[in-house]
Amino acid sequence: MRQNGTESGPRPRGGTASEPGPGTRGRGAVVAALMLSMALAALDSTIVATAVPQIVGDLGGFSVFSWLFSGYLLAVTVSLPVYGKLSDTFGRKPVLIVGAAVFLLGSLLCALAWNMGALIAFRIVQGLGGGALQGTVQTLAADLYPLKERPKIQSKLSTVWAVSAVAGPGVGGLLAAYADWRWIFLVNLPVGGLALWLIVRHLHEPQREKAFPRARVDWAGALAVFGCGGALLTALVQGGVAWPWLSPPSLALFGAGIALLAVVVLVERRAAEPIIPGWVWRRRTIAAVNLALGALGLLMVAPTVFLPTYAQSVLGLGPVAAGFVLSVWTLSWPVSAAFSQHVYRRIGFRNTAMLGIGTATLVLAAFPLLPYPGEAWQPTLLMLVLGAALGLFQLPLIVGVQSTVGWAERGTTTASVLFCRQTGQTVGAAAFGAVANGVLAARLGGAGDLDSVAHGLDTGAASEATRRAIADAVHAVYLGAAGAAALAFLVLLLLAPRRFPVLTDN
Repeated sequence: MRQNGTESGPRPRGGTASEPGPGTRGRGAVVAALMLSMALAALDSTIVATAVPQIVGDLGGFSVFSWLFSGYLLAVTVSLPVYGKLSDTFGRKPVLIVGAAVFLLGSLLCALAWNMGALIAFRIVQGLGGGALQGTVQTLAADLYPLKERPKIQSKLSTVWAVSAVAGPGVGGLLAAYADWRWIFLVNLPVGGLALWLIVRHLHEPQREKAFPRARVDWAGALAVFGCGGALLTALVQGGVAWPWLSPPSLALFGAGIALLAVVVLVERRAAEPIIPGWVWRRRTIAAVNLALGALGLLMVAPTVFLPTYAQSVLGLGPVAAGFVLSVWTLSWPVSAAFSQHVYRRIGFRNTAMLGIGTATLVLAAFPLLPYPGEAWQPTLLMLVLGAALGLFQLPLIVGVQSTVGWAERGTTTASVLFCRQTGQTVGAAAFGAVANGVLAARLGGAGDLDSVAHGLDTGAASEATRRAIADAVHAVYLGAAGAAALAFLVLLLLAPRRFPVLTDN
């Protein structure tokens, strides 16, 4: 049955939607704090990327600078499930306060770094705080608003991501050029400090001790998840980059990751309150959303990583124009996400998401059909439509899956969704990087990888054949992304229930 335009069905096991959450008093200040916190996490990678030349010039360590991003990504990804469970156990406020404090500490330490090794270590500290920011902000967004109003806060958070993606490179470049690269990290302190003050002052969670006795924290499971995720994600991030895929380091990391995965399963099955509870994968709705958003993370790698190279190397655009070609999807995405509530109230969460990802599949598959070399407006138009399609896809799934669980399970559920999306991005970067380099090797007779070939174009040392090879490599990546989108469509079609079992009092 339907109530108030939302889906309903059998109540999931576990907590109910009537469990306590933040009150409406001071809600505007809390929303402002959440948006500031999300901005810190969203700006991080884009604002740092533009300052890499200045950082390397000051600290050295060119051979390992990629760990400025990989280390942060690994820390965020492996910590998400832990923070999700902790927020369900102790409440959102203490977890968000600790996460923001750790992120700000990491930012301060990054600004004080004396060499590249120290900066990488402090970036990992930042990432440990960033995991709490990403997961807890999304969970609190669902706590603050009932189902019918939830798209409001989600569209605001989507707008934060969009603005950060567009503004980050410019802000980072200005700070690096006219101040010092250390200000890229120092600027986090006043913004994060304001967010932290608003959270401490205005976020009031009802006492839960009587209704929800605090369970023991599964620290053994948390350590096992950290170890397993760290080993496997490091193998994926560094394989084919720092060392060959079949080299001893890769094999050792994959072997250790698989062994630790067995440890995670063993520990979690015996734990009274596991960090990754089995119900996350036993419930059809949550499992389907996790897999679908994992595919989203996978396909997002194609435009975010490879489109700028295509725009500069094949279309001949400058860095600013190439950035604009990519950034247009951040304009249509939040608009479409805000509009999606009018669609899923009519046809349901699953069907709206399928409409979005089906459109995205067609757009991604159309990219290889673009003429060579083509005009800049052609990929720009495709990216505009892709952003609109993914807005229809992602937000209904997040709102829908959060609405199938009560307060006591919402943090774990949200963290599992974000964890799968982050893991998909990591797998996608490794897989599509191998695809692109394989196509280049076939077209150019093994003459280097995508990065080195693109650099040759920048220096004017590449031929027309090289440009065509880059176009073919990026086309192959987009076909792979279309395959990932089609997989997400099939997951929703075959696994997700037609109507999400939304709690009627959610």
